Amino acid sequence: MTHRTALCLLLLLLPSAAHAAPSPVGDWRTFDDRTGKERSLVRIVEIGGELRGRILATTDPADSNKTCETCTDDRKGQKTIGLEVIRGLHQDGDHWDGGRALDPETGSTYHVTLHLEDGGKKLVLRGYIGIPLFGRSQTWLRATP
Repeated sequence: MTHRTALCLLLLLLPSAAHAAPSPVGDWRTFDDRTGKERSLVRIVEIGGELRGRILATTDPADSNKTCETCTDDRKGQKTIGLEVIRGLHQDGDHWDGGRALDPETGSTYHVTLHLEDGGKKLVLRGYIGIPLFGRSQTWLRATP
């Protein structure tokens, strides 16, 4: 392959890389459904094509020693800080679905989908039982580094 051919191939690939869709991987500020106040910081990572989210910190210092006693799975008794609250999400076009989310307050788990808005600055997470139509959505904001 000549240098000219390699350069042409590189130039063809650059526009597609520049328009890559944003990813939910990163740190997100969560908010209380009732009060609207900031509640926690969740880090979403991708492991083997699956999104997982873990609580890094909470805004309430009393939460630092709380454990999930209401959890009914392998998370029972685990500390809230470090607790994995999102599991099993897989990308499907411009959204992610097929996962489960845990509410550490109640120990309940829900089916979950998510998508990004505002150029990846907002994450809309929808938890539901049965079908998404009967669920509830939360909007998280990307934490700035």
